[in-house]
Amino acid sequence: MTDFDRYAIYYAPEPGPLADFGAAWLGWDAMRGAAADHPDVAGLPRPVEALTGTPRKYGFHGTIKPPFRLAEGTTAEGLHRAAAALAEDLAPVTLDGLRLHRLGGFLALTPEGDAGALADLAARVVTGLDAFRAPAPADEIARRRPERLTPRQRAHLDRWGYPYVMEDFLFHMTLTGALTDDEARQVEAALAPVVAPLLPRPFRVTDLCLFGETAGRFHLIHRYTLSG
Repeated sequence: MTDFDRYAIYYAPEPGPLADFGAAWLGWDAMRGAAADHPDVAGLPRPVEALTGTPRKYGFHGTIKPPFRLAEGTTAEGLHRAAAALAEDLAPVTLDGLRLHRLGGFLALTPEGDAGALADLAARVVTGLDAFRAPAPADEIARRRPERLTPRQRAHLDRWGYPYVMEDFLFHMTLTGALTDDEARQVEAALAPVVAPLLPRPFRVTDLCLFGETAGRFHLIHRYTLSG
């Protein structure tokens, strides 16, 4: 298995219309490991390339275990085997659907209905693979602006290397970088009719993906079927 700078466990839609849209919208197809042509969407306040610069490097995904460097003494092959074994013990999750939603200053797809089962799955992955995670370096901790976090989020950052896990987990598939209020309204209005026919109802999470980062971009390494 090729070595990458960082690894992550993501949800990524299987090949199909939603995956194709996400790759084109962001301009990066993590499945192919190649740039993708942006779609022509009318009514946007800025070019798609400018709106999607921040999430582009990660590919179209929902974070389950955030990006991490391998701990000393562990290997990518060992991570792969552990992720495969964990997936065999995890059951698929079914939610009501996905919706286009504004989260703070950006737009994302988020679950509809009770997402507790998905949060539980994410917690199992965060803890189950944590032996492979090297401690986050000080500069990365500082970039999380710990002074702005709640005490619980700061504790998560110290323990798990990321503040928004466990009770603070919120599944989302990021579509833009930071937007002003006016931009967010315009992008949401422009995107809503584009994504509406693509959003699954129900939304089923039947597999998880190992991603790896190299040269500043994340690539899909392997897809694991949840068979528990």
